[in-house]
Amino acid sequence: MYKFNQQEILKKLEVKVERMVDQMGNKSPHVAGSDGVYDDMPHAWWTSGFWPGLLWVLYDMTDNEKLKSAAMNWDEELQKCFSEHPNELYHDVGFQFLLTAVIKHEILESESSLGIGLEASNYLAGRYNPVGKFIRAWNGDKIGWAIIDCMMNLSLLFWASNVTGDPRYKHIAILHADTIMKHGIREDGSVCHILSFDPVTGDFIESIGGQGNAPDSAWSRGSAWAIYGFANTYRHTGDSRYLSAAKRVAHHFIAGLPEDFVPYWDFRLTSTENEPRDTSAAAIAASGLLEIAELVPSNESRLYADAATNILASLTENYGTWDQPDHQGILVEGTGHKPANDNINVSLIYGDYYYIEAIAKLNGWERRIF
Repeated sequence: MYKFNQQEILKKLEVKVERMVDQMGNKSPHVAGSDGVYDDMPHAWWTSGFWPGLLWVLYDMTDNEKLKSAAMNWDEELQKCFSEHPNELYHDVGFQFLLTAVIKHEILESESSLGIGLEASNYLAGRYNPVGKFIRAWNGDKIGWAIIDCMMNLSLLFWASNVTGDPRYKHIAILHADTIMKHGIREDGSVCHILSFDPVTGDFIESIGGQGNAPDSAWSRGSAWAIYGFANTYRHTGDSRYLSAAKRVAHHFIAGLPEDFVPYWDFRLTSTENEPRDTSAAAIAASGLLEIAELVPSNESRLYADAATNILASLTENYGTWDQPDHQGILVEGTGHKPANDNINVSLIYGDYYYIEAIAKLNGWERRIF
């Protein structure tokens, strides 16, 4: 449907990100609004790994030393949060340290980065509730909440078991995935954002809409997290239940896409008129769909690979900032939290990251961090 040259886009991304390095300096970005300038968030904030992560992925593809230099010290900077801001970290240490310490260790065989990654793994494992069999989400008084996003953080635990030989991390990841699969994925493949449990008994209480339109709606970014997260869990375990779950969510996601393959922020809206898209959901899903395409038999693969390519081609042609050199984001029209009217029609650093990751996969990138 769209003109799409993946090698050419990778080259354009290298130029774009080199410019971003000069524009952003040491900022820890999350959102770029209508002015095209990324903000600068505290290092404890959940998105702090995505900027260095995209630098590492592009370095891995290009050997561009400028990108490596800009990414190099982020794991050490984020490690300081454990001592300086321990109450501000939560389940998203996976996003923060997979894309800094773990990828640095995998590329450079850095022993210090190995230690930082294991420190983060221990922290994440410590948030596990053994009676409810879930990893606690945020801090504060919601001590019985688990969220669909955390499926992506499980890769930190699988990695820790792999590098240490200790199966406890993997056990926690599997038990959490089972809980999310039981309570978070509906029969039609839609997912809910937040699951509430009694933290003392472990009993499931209810689904909560969170960043979706309603408790029974289908938040598109939540679906993307589930597609990718369950595909990863299958890759790490070989248990076909997780691949089946990933495929079921993927089919729901693909079926709900509009004509240009970029979803609205929720799949269950009474009307799409004046409702925003979410390019971050599209980018995350595209990368996850490429994972499924590699995991299924060849006669199934094309369905997922074609869907991913269509999404990425549309993002490239319709939502990229190629002709806006002063715009620090790569993709526009991301939606952060629509029910709170927060960060609507913006660039989101995680959307940029997963777009680059997916383009790298199309160009043969074989390293897997998630």
